[in-house]
Amino acid sequence: MFQQLKNIDTAFRHVRTFSIIMVLVCMLIAGFSLVKSYQAISTAQSRIYILANGKILEAIAAERKDNIQVEAKDHVKTFHEYFFSLDPDDKVIEGNISKAIYLADGSAKSQYDNLKENGYYSNLISANISQEIQVDSVQLDVNQYPYFFRCFATQKLIRATSTATRILITEGFLRNVTRSDNNPHGFLIERWKTINNRDTTAQNQ
Repeated sequence: MFQQLKNIDTAFRHVRTFSIIMVLVCMLIAGFSLVKSYQAISTAQSRIYILANGKILEAIAAERKDNIQVEAKDHVKTFHEYFFSLDPDDKVIEGNISKAIYLADGSAKSQYDNLKENGYYSNLISANISQEIQVDSVQLDVNQYPYFFRCFATQKLIRATSTATRILITEGFLRNVTRSDNNPHGFLIERWKTINNRDTTAQNQ
């Protein structure tokens, strides 16, 4: 009888040990499943689908800090293209300058006002001159805030009989602001100034 009780006690301990092991295994499996599910959801949420010209394009969401260099340089490039790409049409000039003003503070507006007061835009219109710009490079220092930048560009003044080429170098600072339709990058150019703008070549047509 004692042997039978001993066997029952041993069997009970085995069953209890087995049950504990099974519970632990189930908890591990459940925890692993939760972690994998969370990772799958995060991956799915980082994928964005954009409809452009009737086509579905996939985009990957990223933290702003991962794209500061790219976005900031493109912001500077876009601003300069709006501010300096001009045709001899007052509506075109006003439209481009208005877009540029949204990307910068009062320093850009001051430069525009000075150029307008000096008759720069009137001369473009009266002489039928188109102005084009190509941004060659943008230097950006993200180790300080606001971010300092220096922009190197080539500017062309196109007349019916000739084309003049200028070197353009500007600099300023970038501050974070809220993104909007008028400012999709969420940067604002501050203390912007031109440090070099001189003729390099003139070519007859």
